[in-house]
Amino acid sequence: MSRVAVVGGGITGLVAARTLALAGADVTLVDPGPLGGKVQTSAFDGGTLDEAADAFLARVPEGVELCRELGLEGELVSPAARRAHVWSRGALRPLPEAQLLGVPTDLDELAASGIVSPEGLERARLDLTLPGSPLHDDVSIGAVMRARLGDEVTERLVDPLVGGINAGDTDRLSLAATVPQLDAAVRSGVASLVEACRAKRASVADPAAPVFYAPRRGMGALPAALAADLDARGVAFVTETAEALAKSVGGWQLRLTSGGAVDVDGVVLAAPAGVSARLVGPQAPTAAELLEAIPYASVALVALAVPREGVDRVLDGSGFLVPRVEGRTVTACSWTTSKWPHLGGEGTVWLRASVGRDGHGEALASDDDGLLAHVLTDLRTTMELRGAPTEARVTRWPSSFPQYRPGHLDRVDAIDADVQARAVGIEVAGAALRGLGVPACIRQGAAAAHRLLATLGGST
Repeated sequence: MSRVAVVGGGITGLVAARTLALAGADVTLVDPGPLGGKVQTSAFDGGTLDEAADAFLARVPEGVELCRELGLEGELVSPAARRAHVWSRGALRPLPEAQLLGVPTDLDELAASGIVSPEGLERARLDLTLPGSPLHDDVSIGAVMRARLGDEVTERLVDPLVGGINAGDTDRLSLAATVPQLDAAVRSGVASLVEACRAKRASVADPAAPVFYAPRRGMGALPAALAADLDARGVAFVTETAEALAKSVGGWQLRLTSGGAVDVDGVVLAAPAGVSARLVGPQAPTAAELLEAIPYASVALVALAVPREGVDRVLDGSGFLVPRVEGRTVTACSWTTSKWPHLGGEGTVWLRASVGRDGHGEALASDDDGLLAHVLTDLRTTMELRGAPTEARVTRWPSSFPQYRPGHLDRVDAIDADVQARAVGIEVAGAALRGLGVPACIRQGAAAAHRLLATLGGST
């Protein structure tokens, strides 16, 4: 039986530990807690509310399959409201339904939305006749979008959607690593990006199928179910911080802050990039340098409970996005009780406002009261919030969103190559490498575990 350790108790680490345990390995999971990383659900206004991600993608298989294996499939619900809005040019305007990650595929619908000016619309229409621009290297999302669609569509549609998901700046985010769907559209051989994205949308098997799912009890149900599954499989939990990782006779020794140690045959590092860099550095310095160089953005989520009569507009959607060019503190606001009607109490509206993005962390320097004041000012302007909140919660996530700069995937390949060459029996995985979001982390955790099992010869 192989002895393995997993460092990191987020979704990636929990899935890696489960995959290893299913193969018969003797697994120790090291994490100071709480398990689940940024996937947390906690008490709010007499109920429970997610503190970060409130759903996962339904149209990729990993999340749904894991929920099925854990007995959570029957609890999955999808948002009741599919429409969203964008605060643009002084009003909340409907986000076009015909779009792929912000790239509009129906320019007449975009015109009707009013998100961009007539001049911005005409510039976007040029994409239909401009010659193709073949890509040979990874570039920023913004570079491609501005060249094909112009500045307005980039800044008022693509950036708030893609940048919002990643808390990033599309002028600095890798096209290939951040939005592989758009990268594939650009490289499809179709000159027009609008036409290429229109074809991709048309290839969706069932456009009416849910886009997102979440357990009815909140996203925290997923790491809780994973932890219970690991416990039933005999996985040992060590609620400490991994201090160092050193080669030992026949394997590796993971040293803990308490002075204790765990001796194993192999290790999966499923921690933030800086933690993995510190642990793998003595063995694979090139990998450590590349990991350490991955930048992170900080964000905060401000949850509000407001009397329903305290909001003057109809909350006819899941919420709204705010382009950075609007100069607001709030980057997005989820109308939680419209999106998830089973949440909240009678006569109360729940809102979740996002603050912070790469390069724009000024508002996060405020204390909680100051941050709340900024958010309320923005919501009064954008969505006609009039009532005072009866409850508010500020959740800060410092250095929580890894930023994939152009060339990111090549650097990740170099990390893997250095670790494989210099630190046999170590695998590195996690959101900093090959994708944000729950399904991507599930995929990476399982893949890292399978690679480690293959390295150890499959003797479990």
